Amino acid sequence: MAGTHTEGGDAARRPRVDVAALVHTRTHHPEAIAEAAARRIRRPLLTESGRLMIVAADHPARGALGVGDRELAMANRADLLERLCLALSRPGVDGVLATADILDDLLLLGALDHRIVMGSMNRGGLRGASFELDDRFTGHRPEDIQRLGFDAGKVLLRIDYADPGSLTTLEATARAVDDMAARRLPLFVEPFVSRRTPEGTLRNDLSAEAVTRSIAIASGLGGSSAYTWLKVPVTENPDDMARVMETSTLPAVLLGGDVGDSPQEQVAAYEKWRGALRLPTVRGLVAGRSLLYPADGDVAAAVDTAVGLL
Repeated sequence: MAGTHTEGGDAARRPRVDVAALVHTRTHHPEAIAEAAARRIRRPLLTESGRLMIVAADHPARGALGVGDRELAMANRADLLERLCLALSRPGVDGVLATADILDDLLLLGALDHRIVMGSMNRGGLRGASFELDDRFTGHRPEDIQRLGFDAGKVLLRIDYADPGSLTTLEATARAVDDMAARRLPLFVEPFVSRRTPEGTLRNDLSAEAVTRSIAIASGLGGSSAYTWLKVPVTENPDDMARVMETSTLPAVLLGGDVGDSPQEQVAAYEKWRGALRLPTVRGLVAGRSLLYPADGDVAAAVDTAVGLL
């Protein structure tokens, strides 16, 4: 089992990850990951509060390693794991969303007891690739999530009306909805209407109309919506969120997203989240880079502020 230790101070409150110990375990005892999953202490998806605060760290599997203008901010795996362990230790944090490599490390570190574990399922649409919208399921399968005793799955669904790759992703997402519902496992669907700029860069449309359409499409996927949740962005104009969220009765969490590099941008994002979190179908928040790599470097304070919004 890999060990950790802590130091005083803030940067220093992060548990230190012993990479050599992790590599030794992976090399000599790969079965330790399944054993750690089997003995993980689980909890219900929702507690009495009925709210969810999930920290997301599934970006690297798309090659999306940047935070603001720092292109490789998430490239140091030990640093990322330390930030995650600190975030997961904060009161009010319910769990983590990540790909298998990161969740396997967190299992070995013993960081997932009494936490919700969400497996990220489709990561094939690599950022900047010509096939970005043909977003194949290269991450967790429903049977993996069930086998490991994880609590939920997540898919990203970007719909570009001009790109036939979106149809492939739509169909695969519908089958994932079916497969997860058959296992009575929640699936969080993150839908966007997306378009390419003249330069070929993919952009998500956060207008009220586009977010409304994406919610309507995602809500109707598969043969049952009983276990489907939505993971939605705050619209460009936050005042539109109340009307947008009337599109579906499915429970939803807010997507944190990249909020910029300055403390002022971070505060503005918190205010957007605060209003949307009061809406009746919104049950919580899933945020990643904005909490793990805040502008002032204080992970604990960023996480605590986000928890306070709930």
